[in-house]
Amino acid sequence: MPTVRVLSTGGTIASTAGPSGATPSKDGDDLVAAVPKLTEIAEIDVESVCDQLSFHLSFSNVASLARAVERAADNGVDGVVVTHGTDTMEESAYYLDLVVDTTIPVVFTGAQRPADRPGADGPANLLQAVRVAADDRFADGTYIAFGNLVHAARRVTKARAGRPDAYASPDAGPVAEITADGLSLRRDPRSESVSLPTVETTARVELISSGLAIDARQLERAVADGVDGLVLAASGIGNTTPEIGDAVADTVDAGVPVVVATRCFDGAVGARYGGPGGSQTLRDHGAIPAGDLPPWKARIKLGLALSAYDDYEDVRSAFQRQRGSILK
Repeated sequence: MPTVRVLSTGGTIASTAGPSGATPSKDGDDLVAAVPKLTEIAEIDVESVCDQLSFHLSFSNVASLARAVERAADNGVDGVVVTHGTDTMEESAYYLDLVVDTTIPVVFTGAQRPADRPGADGPANLLQAVRVAADDRFADGTYIAFGNLVHAARRVTKARAGRPDAYASPDAGPVAEITADGLSLRRDPRSESVSLPTVETTARVELISSGLAIDARQLERAVADGVDGLVLAASGIGNTTPEIGDAVADTVDAGVPVVVATRCFDGAVGARYGGPGGSQTLRDHGAIPAGDLPPWKARIKLGLALSAYDDYEDVRSAFQRQRGSILK
C-alpha cells in the first residue's frame, strides 16, 4: 500500500464556527480521522505545519511547508497531501511547484464550507487528494484536487469565491477528473514549472494595478520605499495608463525589474501597442513579459527569482524558460 503524508496548515477545512466567525479548530489528525476510507487507499501519517487561515499565511509559512515536503520525500513517502485554505491555495501550490524538486506528487486540497457546516466538502476533497497522491501515474509536480477535479499548480486559479466548484484552469483545463470509474486523466500529469534554486523569498515585490485613469503614484511610492521588484496587473494584453508606462521606463533604468502580467482571466500578454503605456512600448522600456501567468503568481515567481539570482538577465530568463511546450 502506498504511503501518503498529510501536512496540515489550517484553513476552512479545519475551521468551525465561533463568536467572531469561523477559525481553525481541527488539526490534521482530526481531518484524517473524519474520513476512515483513507486507510483503504494509503498508509497515512500527519504533520502539522501551521494552523492559519490562508489569508494570514506568510512566505515564511510557505517556505516551512516546502521544507516539510522535502523531508517527507527524503523519508520515502509516495505522495504528500496539503490541507490549506482556499483563498491563497493556488499561490502556495505554485510556490512549491517552483521550489520543490522531488519525484513525488504534492496535492493541495481544502474546503469552501467549514467543518461544522451542513454539506461540508472537506472530507470528500481530502479523500480525492489522497487518491491522487497515491496514484503512481502522478510522479511529480504540485496539484490542487478539489470538487472532483485535479488541476496543475501552474494553471489553476480560484475562479469562484464561495461555490464548492472553486477552481478552474483557464485555457488548459484540469489534469484529471474523479468519475464513477475512478481517476481519469485529461492530460499528462507533471510539473509545469521550471524549478528555481531557492526555498526562501528574501525579495520584496509589490503588485501594482493599472486601470482607467490610474496614475503612477503607487508605483513611484513603492520604488522610493526601496522595493526589489514590481509586477504590473495590466489591462488587456499588457497595457497601462501613460503615467504608469512612463514610470516603468524610469523604474527599469533605476535597476528595479518590472514584470507585466494581464489582469484578464484568460490569455497572455503580447507586444502590440505603441505609445505611452502600450504593450510594445513597455517591452522597449525593458519590462519582462509574464506570458499567461496571472499577476499574483508572477509576484511569487519574481520574488523567488530575485532571491535566487543577482543578475537582471537571469531574472528575465526565469520568465522565458520553458518546460515542454508550456511557457513557464
